Amino acid sequence: MMKQVRGKGKGKQGSLFDIASTSAGTGAATGPDFTLEEAAMKQYGGLVAGVDEVGRGPLAGPVVTAAVVLDPDAIPQGLNDSKKLSEAKREALFEAICSSAQVSVTSASPRQIDSLNIRGATLWAMARALSGLAIPPAYALFDGRDVAPASPCPGMHVIKGDSRSLSIAAASIVAKVTRDHLMMRMGRAFPGYGFETHMGYGTRAHLEALDRLGITIHHRRSFRPIYERLGPDNA
Repeated sequence: MMKQVRGKGKGKQGSLFDIASTSAGTGAATGPDFTLEEAAMKQYGGLVAGVDEVGRGPLAGPVVTAAVVLDPDAIPQGLNDSKKLSEAKREALFEAICSSAQVSVTSASPRQIDSLNIRGATLWAMARALSGLAIPPAYALFDGRDVAPASPCPGMHVIKGDSRSLSIAAASIVAKVTRDHLMMRMGRAFPGYGFETHMGYGTRAHLEALDRLGITIHHRRSFRPIYERLGPDNA
């Protein structure tokens, strides 16, 4: 479930991987903790960033990635996978994270998604988010199944990482709140599409709005419901 890449680290070889493997799956039941971060800090001797994304599936809007380095002595209480939190709780934690941690956010536009494909655009944005941190981390924990090839530091992917790592959970909250705010502004700029409600996902209301109002510059032309509506000459 985990993969370490780039760099040998310090101390006992493979110790971080061993910790991650032996604790695999426990986070879903107990909530995220700082175990992986502590192991990485011990092995790599520096800061550890959590990285996550929001917006891979929608038909419109950017994919947003966040990299967060938590202060071990000032971790906000209540961090969890953003999908498990109410909007009010996410907003409160967003403010707490941004005031107590290193945070960097990057987005990939619909045109970048169409050019690179959604996976490529997401990995590009993850690497850019890491590069944007004020103090470079020694190691990164990536939510999901991929490590960004252009990452400026060694890293490990962690499946369901936002339920296992506090740093990834924090990144998921920052990315989610940032993207939601962007989509709300998009909804005001393009009334009738309901972006502020469905956040760009392919809901029935969104598809009906597409048929009624047409495609905007914020739609992903490489996604089937969009290119089917554009036709072969305009996709």
